[in-house]
Formats: sequence, C-alpha cells, structure tokens
Amino acid sequence: MLVARSVALFLLAALLEIGGAWLVWQGVREHRGWVWVGAGIMALGAYGFVATLQPDAEFGRILAAYGGVFVAGSLAWGMVADGYRPDRFDVAGALICLAGVAVIMYAPRGR
Repeated sequence: MLVARSVALFLLAALLEIGGAWLVWQGVREHRGWVWVGAGIMALGAYGFVATLQPDAEFGRILAAYGGVFVAGSLAWGMVADGYRPDRFDVAGALICLAGVAVIMYAPRGR
C-alpha cells in the first residue's frame, strides 16, 4: 500500500509541477496573461507541498527519484498538451529514468 501511495503522490507532484511550469510558459511565452502565470505559480507551490507527503523521509531520495518521474511526465505532457511526438530515444530515456525511480525508491534496503 505504501508503494501505491508513493506512486500516486509522484503522479500528483508531476501534474502540479509540469502543469504549473506549462501554465507559466503559456502565460509568458504564448501571451495568455498573468492569470495563467498566477495559476502556474500556485500549482508549483502545491507541488512543493505534495512532495513532503511521500512516505519516505529522505529529502534527497525523494527529489532524486522525482527527477525520473519529471522526465517521463514532461514527455507525456508534451504529447498531450502540445502534440509532441517523442522518438524511440526519448521513450528509451524515459523508461531508463523510471527504472531508476524504482531502484531509488522501492529497492529493499533491509531496514
């Protein structure tokens, strides 16, 4: 159950961070306005809070593992929101990152 909770929190964190950054991007680079920027800033702040809810207490481990989730999530976000088409190297890289997440977070440590 802790693994399922952890994975759900990683997915929520990715949604908030990537979505927040995308909203800021849209507000500034695509000239959609300050409401978009403000919504992005709020989402980014919420991401910081969600990361603290992970069951593991090690900050460095959480953020290192989240980096892999961010890589894969960013590619997925680009596909859905911007029509980005990843190539086989993008997909391979994302899978490698997710394998790294699994090792960092869920490998047995004998505690």
